[in-house]
Amino acid sequence: MIDTPDDPPPDPRASILLAPLRRTWAVIRDRGPSKIQFWFIALIVGIASGYAAVAFMMAIQALQTFLYGTDDPRKLHSFVATLPWFWILMLPCLGGLIVGYILTRFTPDARVRGPAEVIQASAMKEGRVERRAGLASIAASLITLSSGGSTGREGPVVHMVGMIAGWVSNKLNADGVTGRDLLGCAVAAGVAASFNAPLAGALFAMEVVLRHFAIHAFAPITIAAVSGSVISRSYFGDVTEFILPESGALAFYIELPAFLLLGLTSGLIAFVLMRSVFFAEDVANELQSTLRMPPMLRPALSGLMLGGIAIFFPHIIGVGYETTSAALTGDLLLREAVIFAVLKVVAVSITMGGRMGGGIFSPALMIGALAGLAFGEIATSVFPDISGSGTLYALAGMGAVAGAVLGAPISTTLIVFELTGDWQTGLAVMIAVSIASALSGRLVDRSFFLTQLERRGIHLAAGPQAYLLAMFKVSAVMKYPDHPRAPKDDRIRRALNDGLFVAPGDTLEAAMPLFERSNSDFLAVTRLTDGDGAPEVLGVLLQVDALRVYNRALAATAAEEHS
Repeated sequence: MIDTPDDPPPDPRASILLAPLRRTWAVIRDRGPSKIQFWFIALIVGIASGYAAVAFMMAIQALQTFLYGTDDPRKLHSFVATLPWFWILMLPCLGGLIVGYILTRFTPDARVRGPAEVIQASAMKEGRVERRAGLASIAASLITLSSGGSTGREGPVVHMVGMIAGWVSNKLNADGVTGRDLLGCAVAAGVAASFNAPLAGALFAMEVVLRHFAIHAFAPITIAAVSGSVISRSYFGDVTEFILPESGALAFYIELPAFLLLGLTSGLIAFVLMRSVFFAEDVANELQSTLRMPPMLRPALSGLMLGGIAIFFPHIIGVGYETTSAALTGDLLLREAVIFAVLKVVAVSITMGGRMGGGIFSPALMIGALAGLAFGEIATSVFPDISGSGTLYALAGMGAVAGAVLGAPISTTLIVFELTGDWQTGLAVMIAVSIASALSGRLVDRSFFLTQLERRGIHLAAGPQAYLLAMFKVSAVMKYPDHPRAPKDDRIRRALNDGLFVAPGDTLEAAMPLFERSNSDFLAVTRLTDGDGAPEVLGVLLQVDALRVYNRALAATAAEEHS
């Protein structure tokens, strides 16, 4: 038997140094962080989110290079055009097959998570984003974007950094306000790192995810956005995503009506893009149900369709920055711009309807730039003496379509500025973005993400007065039959006969319409029994209790948004 030396005794100096940190951590968990402490936490979350976004982008580039053999993933479609047709056809299909396996194995519904789920987590889950399905979605989106899927990288990044924020919130035992603020910090850093756009990242987090501009959240979110942008620039340099040859000339008063018309056109295009995605999803759901197709094969079939299109039009593959850059520099003909825009809408619909993964923001940028260029080519040919550069219309169209899709005119306008580095055309971009957002917001439920949630029965678009009721279960508000304020047994039996009852697992969203229709002051809370017996009465839900809980939630929401 060989003797082993005992472990060395702990260093008392280390214990002395760590003791204050442990006490500070205990205080933060029990009482919540102070303002200064939260700013440091926001900095850490921003750095972690920045590194996560950078790692995701580098992973896409590395896997794209491996699969397609290109040395410059930013010029992917030019290189793909030189590959054998069968490789272009099969690679997205194989990627879809892997995506299908991942999603069916690790998610309950074989569906990719994205910004919509992050927005829902902010509103209804105290900033906590689901992890297992989220990790599967990140892997699925990575494979989708690397193997030819026609989506963007910002959606997976937003959900990925949301998981980081949720993990920190759980470690801090954070309340709802702190959890939402941490989520905003992570999203701001992730968007800032993805697009090298710290201003837009901060505003995106507040405008799209938190959906308010509370003063208390502005400082930590800004700190996180700046830290995420610094991380990105340390790897990719201080460069803009797109480079314009020159600033477009704008005949100030004379040409402004053209940008108003471009805004209306972009709003309609954004509406068509969103409705096309939802239509493709509905068709795919129907086909999957009718043909009894295994969920695993759905992304593979979508990938096969994408590969068939890419054989003739490789421009649809991936994020599409090469085509977007060509539109912004005016290197496309009118016919090419129109064809590529239409095909990109089709490709995005196939990718997202097939549940392959990825985001919609980058495709919206590409479609907007192509549509804007086509509009500009027509405008400058009809009125050559009073029109500016066609590329200026491409820039404005890019922001207008993307802003309308996201429902975020402020942050999208800033993203366009920061992506291009051109601050001289702000007026034209602002007009087009605002008009497009106003129009599309009337045609859908405010944005692509909120419409996604609305289609699932989650009514965030209508505001807190609509979705707060869904956050409270009847079981948490009900009174037991022996409570002094509970109605007598004969009244409860009459309520049962009149159909005025709910289950303990129902939410106040189901109960309040019954109160409204019946003008009753209570509902019976019942549970079905085995067989054909009468339902078991568990208690009653008093209308005054439901209203009290609802009013408190509304007041807390208003206090947070105006703090």
